[in-house]
Amino acid sequence: MNDAIQVPSSDGGPNWKIPVLFGSVIALLGANIYLFTQVDGVRNDIGEFRKTMQTEIAGLKESSSVSTQTARRSLSSLKDELEGARRQASMAAGQAKAEATKHAEELAKRLTLEQARVEKQQQQMKTELTQVGEAATTANTKIGEVSTEVGTVKTDVASTKSELEKTIADLKRTSGDLGVQSGLIATNGKELAALKALGERNYFEFNLTKTKEPRKVGDITVLLKKTDPKKNKYTIELVADDKKYEKKDKNLNEPVQFYVAKARQPYEIVVNEVKKDQIVGYLTTPKVQSARN
Repeated sequence: MNDAIQVPSSDGGPNWKIPVLFGSVIALLGANIYLFTQVDGVRNDIGEFRKTMQTEIAGLKESSSVSTQTARRSLSSLKDELEGARRQASMAAGQAKAEATKHAEELAKRLTLEQARVEKQQQQMKTELTQVGEAATTANTKIGEVSTEVGTVKTDVASTKSELEKTIADLKRTSGDLGVQSGLIATNGKELAALKALGERNYFEFNLTKTKEPRKVGDITVLLKKTDPKKNKYTIELVADDKKYEKKDKNLNEPVQFYVAKARQPYEIVVNEVKKDQIVGYLTTPKVQSARN
């Protein structure tokens, strides 16, 4: 079927597209600001945690000091009592000496047990202090990890912004096979991803091989009829609105345009790779779907 179809006047220039890009970048920066806010909250929580740990450490130290002083007085008293008992044992005779010796042994046993109890208490106190110190160290490590993560996100945002701006700047505009000025054209997957990020049109990727039956792409069907890899040309047959269009000997990265009843702007097919009995590319359609006058 003949490709010549009545062409509506071209829409205005795409100057409004850049704010959309900046909007996307602002959203990314907003996410970064949110992460900084979260880090500030974490730092405040860590500050409160440190104050609590310092209070607990001070309490433990005070408790340890009181317990140690009490134990020392107890030990001193027991030692004095032991010495007195031993002196009595040395002076006593017979049964009195035996009783004094027995009492001295009991006191020595009590002294040993008390010393063991004090040592255990001191060891437990040291363990608790060590655990508190380890908790503080872990908190500091988490602060460092969060700060590093925020720095990485900030770097990724800047890199994404720069890469997206460069890719979009590299995109080109050209007229389609109907003579209508086309939008930005992607020649590879990276550029197609940038176009999708702009969000101006719908995009449907395809990888078609030569078959007897047409393949559905978006809301149309496409049948690959012939390819010429040496000249980067191909021929396809389209069916849209129950109408059949043959697009013959089309070039690589050439916008192949056709109209459908529900859209004022043309649909476009762009083929980025031409192989033997195979083409790879995408279909792009307007986001606004409304019948033409």
